[in-house]
Amino acid sequence: MPQIPEKIHELTVGQLSARSGAAVSALHFYEAKGLISSRRTSGNQRRYTRDALRRVAFVRAAQRVGIPVASIREALAQLPEERTPNREDWARLSEAWRAELDERITRLGRLRDHLTDCIGCGCLSMETCALSNPDDAFGERLTGSRL
Repeated sequence: MPQIPEKIHELTVGQLSARSGAAVSALHFYEAKGLISSRRTSGNQRRYTRDALRRVAFVRAAQRVGIPVASIREALAQLPEERTPNREDWARLSEAWRAELDERITRLGRLRDHLTDCIGCGCLSMETCALSNPDDAFGERLTGSRL
């Protein structure tokens, strides 16, 4: 991995890509979605501050666990602009996602435990299917066909 000298305070898109492991196109996408920001040089080249490395790492980690881009953007908006985010900043942001991740883990566990049954039976019954309608939740809330 290329090292960036301490005296360099801004990174080119290529340097940010090499250091973060994110493709240049991904960095452009992150910027378009408001996840990272850059300034433009007089030659219209992007320059990123060094804290963009941590922001990109955070974005990629959040994406790997399925956090939507909109939620990532909301979280990053809470980070300080004037300094590199610290451990406490990251802990505060990740705590907000804990309940969502716990629910996702529960749903994935249910999927894992019932996937063979569902594929084997093929019923897709809205009344009894443990995957599509656990505990007939739709029957409790709705009448008639809704899905």
